[in-house]
Amino acid sequence: MIRPNRCRLLPWLNWLMLFYGGWLVLVISGDYWQAIREHWGIAVAMAMGSYAAGATPMGGGTVGFPVLVLLFKQAPTLGRDFSFAVQSVGMTSASIFILCRRQEVEWPMLRWALLGSLIGTPLGILYIAPLAPPVIIKLLFAVVWCSFGVLHLYRLRELCQHEGMAPGAHRFDRNAGFLIGLLAGSTVAAITGVGIDMVLYAVLVLLCQADLKIAIPTSVIIMAWTSLLGILLKNLTASIQPGVFENWLAAAPVVILGAPLGAFVVERVGRKATLLIVSILCIGQFVWTVSDEWQRLGLVGVIGALGGVLVFNMGFEWLHRAGMKLARRGQSR
Repeated sequence: MIRPNRCRLLPWLNWLMLFYGGWLVLVISGDYWQAIREHWGIAVAMAMGSYAAGATPMGGGTVGFPVLVLLFKQAPTLGRDFSFAVQSVGMTSASIFILCRRQEVEWPMLRWALLGSLIGTPLGILYIAPLAPPVIIKLLFAVVWCSFGVLHLYRLRELCQHEGMAPGAHRFDRNAGFLIGLLAGSTVAAITGVGIDMVLYAVLVLLCQADLKIAIPTSVIIMAWTSLLGILLKNLTASIQPGVFENWLAAAPVVILGAPLGAFVVERVGRKATLLIVSILCIGQFVWTVSDEWQRLGLVGVIGALGGVLVFNMGFEWLHRAGMKLARRGQSR
């Protein structure tokens, strides 16, 4: 007799079989074994990246982007498109896993964020991302991720203590969710391939004081949706960067399991250690990016990048204070 929990996972197991079957047919029919061997490095890196994608609010691009761009010296546009491609598998797999296990998700806000992303992401990819030069793509990624790293280093203990959700309202969930999807989808996600999950997560944990076990699965689903939109549009417009397919071919079989593993672990055990490690990596890649682009940026550019980190964290602090006020109002009623 099949246990109920195993029955719940049948859609996810079917998804795994469908993917691996299709991947194997693709590799054999196209004789891509050599391409996979040549790109083994990204597969190894994404083993960690996919785990972080499922266990934290930071997508698989948190590792994939800097590995491709900083370590392998590939173009930032390739790193962005690879993030869309690999997350369309890994984050989708984690999302199916989350839904099958019936993990708690903040649906009232997520529904509107999905709609906002449906509008914002295509607009950003078509009209905003093409205006961003490679150095801006690298810097935006570095600044946003460093900002989240700093946030978790000084607020990690508090964030891990949140339980449930602060009282909300349908109108607030609708407006906040839609604006997050629209603005983050058209800017940071369209330009870097990641980030919309982190913006939604920040609003949930700082403003709504959501439990990480609610906020992280919610952020995984919005990133999966945005990645699917991104890679679909890239395919339709034939604008995928050369080299993305080969890297995806090597990494996809890894991330399809790694991201759900992260989602499973975050529900079962403490998140503090994983978040701490990923936060340090986020700050480390900022230092790496600045040193790599020092000659092009100069002192003024470096100060500007540091100023960007400061501005983001000031925004986080504002969200935190607003969240504290909302929580006090809810308790006084």
